[in-house]
Amino acid sequence: MRAVPVLSAAALVAVSLTVAVRAGGDLVVFPENYAKGVLYTTVDRADNKQYRELYAPKEAIDALKAGQPIPSGTVLTMVNRAALLTAAGEPQKDAKGRFIKGPVVGYVVMEKRAGWGAEYPDDVRNGEWEYQAFKADKAVNDKANLKACF
Repeated sequence: MRAVPVLSAAALVAVSLTVAVRAGGDLVVFPENYAKGVLYTTVDRADNKQYRELYAPKEAIDALKAGQPIPSGTVLTMVNRAALLTAAGEPQKDAKGRFIKGPVVGYVVMEKRAGWGAEYPDDVRNGEWEYQAFKADKAVNDKANLKACF
C-alpha cells in the first residue's frame, strides 16, 4: 500500500500564511491623507538641491515618544520638493539659512504591516517595512531604486 502524505492543520496554516505573505513595493499605495499627519522634520539636500518634508501619523509619533514600537499599519511619507534656485543654479535660502521649497518632484512612502518583508534576506530586510516611490502626479515611479530604501 502506498503512503499518502497528510498535512496537519498547523502545517496547512503555515503553508497558507507563507503563500499570503509577499514582498514588494506594489503593496504600498499612495497615502492621500499623509498631510493630515505630523510634519516631524524637514531636510535640505544640497547634493540634489531638494527640500524634503517627512510626515508620520500622530499615533506613530506618540508610540515613539512612549518608547513603544511603531505600530503595524503606520505609513511614513517623504515629500521631495525641488529647492528654488538662484540665477547661478544654487538653492535659494530663507532668513534662517534653509532651502526655500519649490514644486513637488516626488514622494517616497514606507509602510509597516505585520508579516511584511519576511521574504527578504537578513542583509536586506528592514523589519516589516515596504517602500514605494511615486512621481509628482502620485503615479508609481517604476524607475525608482527601492533597494536603496532598505
